[in-house]
Amino acid sequence: MTGANGHLGRGLIARTLESGREEVRAVVRSQRAADQVAAVASVDVRIVDYNDAEALGEAARGCQAAVHFVGIIKQAKGASYEAAHEAACESLVSAARAAGIDRIVYLSIFGSTPGSPNACLASKGRAEQILLGGPVPACVLRVPMVLSPGDYASFSLRKQATSGTLAMLDGGRTLQQPIDAADVLSAVLAALRCSDPIRGTLDLGGPECLSHRQLVERTAALHGRKPRVVPIPLGLARVGASILERLRSNPNVTVAMLDVLQHDDRVDTAPACKQLDLELTPLDETLRRCVGPEPETR
Repeated sequence: MTGANGHLGRGLIARTLESGREEVRAVVRSQRAADQVAAVASVDVRIVDYNDAEALGEAARGCQAAVHFVGIIKQAKGASYEAAHEAACESLVSAARAAGIDRIVYLSIFGSTPGSPNACLASKGRAEQILLGGPVPACVLRVPMVLSPGDYASFSLRKQATSGTLAMLDGGRTLQQPIDAADVLSAVLAALRCSDPIRGTLDLGGPECLSHRQLVERTAALHGRKPRVVPIPLGLARVGASILERLRSNPNVTVAMLDVLQHDDRVDTAPACKQLDLELTPLDETLRRCVGPEPETR
């Protein structure tokens, strides 16, 4: 499992070990990341450069399947989209072939396509093509906003919902289809455990599609709040992000990142749910668990 120190990685480790059906070999890029994994469970952790195919292949030796959780939505100096997505997937394909891996499960995001005008989505799309065109069967799961207790997306949503006055890009009209992290992990496990490896791409979103403003208002209602929304023109935000990119080597937001976050998410989840035998968690239940007044801390 690459990217094992993230919220989903650590969650998948816990779920896998609870079942007692598999063992996990966690692959991370630093000692700090290795320590984060060790704090969750006692598993085999390897520190490997994801672009080093030979080292990655050695780490994969003896494993049956690979889960690839590596990706970024903002590139910076020393962390480009090409290195994080395409180069890492090329290394993974080579490593999986050398180690005898029988399937790869890759977590991608809605809107990824090689022809996208957005640099991040185009890079993710090319990474998907690398995996799908490789010799090892690959299942690409495209997801939208993922909500989990304690993660950044949930923290940001709760902060917005409990604000008195909230500046919201384009008045919050962007469509979102948030999915519970527990459902994403169930989907990954289903793809890992099915008798015949899944080849291809599955779009997996939450049970409801709503505007960002509606999502914030639903969350605010759990806290007895109703923020006053101040619309911010999207064009103005893009200009501001562009200026920040010129002035700083690692700005908090870039134009590409902004456009990824403002991408409209609306998909039919029925085909993916049917193939993975997955029942989605109702949105209200996810919101209570992840961004309510007393969210789970696990």
